[in-house]
Amino acid sequence: MKDDHHSSDELTEEEFIELVLEEQQEALRKARLEKDAPKPKRPFPRWTFWIMALVLTFSTFSAIFEVYSIPAIEFLKTSAKLSQDEEIADFKKSVVVVTTDDGKGTGFSITSDGKIITNYHVIEGNNRVIVTFPDDGRFTATVVDTFPTIDLAVLQVDGKNLPFLTVADEIDFSTEAPIRFIGNPLSFHGIANEGTLLDFTQLSDWDKEVMMIQAPVYRGNSGSPVFNQNGDVIGVIFATMTDHTYGKIGLVVPIEYFHQAHEKPGEE
Repeated sequence: MKDDHHSSDELTEEEFIELVLEEQQEALRKARLEKDAPKPKRPFPRWTFWIMALVLTFSTFSAIFEVYSIPAIEFLKTSAKLSQDEEIADFKKSVVVVTTDDGKGTGFSITSDGKIITNYHVIEGNNRVIVTFPDDGRFTATVVDTFPTIDLAVLQVDGKNLPFLTVADEIDFSTEAPIRFIGNPLSFHGIANEGTLLDFTQLSDWDKEVMMIQAPVYRGNSGSPVFNQNGDVIGVIFATMTDHTYGKIGLVVPIEYFHQAHEKPGEE
C-alpha cells in the first residue's frame, strides 16, 4: 500500500480539458488530410458530404469522450440515474459548494440553521468562505471549528429553515456494503455517485484508521458526505490513494470521529 494519499485522482480537470483539446486538434488534422486527399472520380452530392461531415464530427467527439474520459462520462451517467431517486434528489439540496480563493470543495449541512461539515484542507487558512446551496443560494460562512488531525471543519452560515442531512451516530461497518455520495468533482456540481465499502486502513500520518471505498472520487469531492443504505451520513471523503490490493480508492473519515472531536472542546 502507498501512504502518499492525495485529494485528487489521476484525472484532473486540467488533464481532462487538455486531452479533449489534443484530440480535437488530431481530429482537425485528420479532417485536413482527408480534405487534401484525391477526390473520387464520381463526386458525391454536396448534401451527402455535409451529412457525412456531421456524422464524422459527432462520432469523433463521442469517441474522444468515451475513450479518453470514460470515468468522467460514467460518473455523469450514474449521477443522472441516481438523481431520479427522490431520496437522492432531496439529499442534494443539503450538499453545498465551498469556495475559497484557492479553489472549491464540497460540504454538507447538518442543521436547519446552517451548520456545515467540510474538510479542513478545503478551508485551511481561511476564517470565512463562500457556501452555495443548490436551491437556497449563496452565503458567507464562518469557520467555527477545525479538527486538522481528522481533516474536518465546521462552518456556520446565518440561515433559517435550510435543508440538512441526517448524520449517523456510529458506523455499522460491513465489507462490500453499498454506499452513495454526493459532491462537486472537477468542474461539476451536485454529482451523485455510488460505490462499496472496502475496509479500514492506517495511514502513516494519521493516529486513527480511515475507511476505504471503491468509488470514482475526483478533485472537488473533498468534503462529500457518504451515505449508507438507510440514507444516513457515515463519513466524509477527504482523499484518494493507491492501494496494492484495490488500486485507486477513496478515503473516508468515519463520522464517529467528528462526534468524538466535536464533543471535546480544545481539539482544534
